[in-house]
Amino acid sequence: MSSDDKIHKNKLILRGIKQSSPLGTGLFLGLRSLDPVLQYGLLAKGIAAGAIHRLGGKTLAQGPPVVTNTFLDRLALSPYRLILLGMAAGSAIKQNYWLVGICQEEFPPLSAIEVSVFNTVFNSVNSLLFTCSMTSASVNGEHFPQTPLLVGSALYLVGIFTETFSEWQRLQFKKNPANKGKVYTGGLFRFARHINYAGYTLWRAGYALAAGGWTWGAIVGAFFSYNFISDGIPELNRYCQERVSCLHCRYRVSANHDFQYGEQWQNYRKQTPYKLFPYIY
Repeated sequence: MSSDDKIHKNKLILRGIKQSSPLGTGLFLGLRSLDPVLQYGLLAKGIAAGAIHRLGGKTLAQGPPVVTNTFLDRLALSPYRLILLGMAAGSAIKQNYWLVGICQEEFPPLSAIEVSVFNTVFNSVNSLLFTCSMTSASVNGEHFPQTPLLVGSALYLVGIFTETFSEWQRLQFKKNPANKGKVYTGGLFRFARHINYAGYTLWRAGYALAAGGWTWGAIVGAFFSYNFISDGIPELNRYCQERVSCLHCRYRVSANHDFQYGEQWQNYRKQTPYKLFPYIY
């Protein structure tokens, strides 16, 4: 195994390798597109009701379905459940767009499967917690729309916008040949060096809050914050510090070449001290 292979071993995205993986892309698009179908089965069809009952729980009775005189009526979902299904569908659409419209680096098949399963598991836990009467965020004594739904939806919308728009801004910067080899420090990234990670954390926490309540939302938010702080941010920081403009290096990573990009990254760290959440961390 070469040193370059060791650098990228077990990484979900092969940073610096600007090429596509048709199989990886196809797997990801297919698996993520199937997720809303599964969530619909959990929310509308109660496909996990038997398991909840065997564990001693009770399933939540669905309220009156939405009436909009549109195709949404065919789903026969209550307003609350329809919003949760929309969150699942929105996350799938966002991530599929990221892969085909924003990501420029190789996304191999194993990574496609791992990321898809990871997101589907989290979405399914949200759906199960909502449909169980003991854990549902809708059972808090309030009428629709309940506070967890309102706050969770707000976090979801802010988070999904922050993640998507910040990455789109960075892509436009990279498309300009004059910016080749330069660190992007503008747009939303001027507030935090990994503002896109903050966006992902926010919408994940908001989705969990809307489905399973305040405690589950806090757990999910804390989990992703810890994961990015302890793993995602340090890994990307190492890559940015080591990356060089070397036309002879396939991965553009080396310890023996000009550290122009690394110097820019160091300046960016001083200019923008916050790593994840602006004015917090």
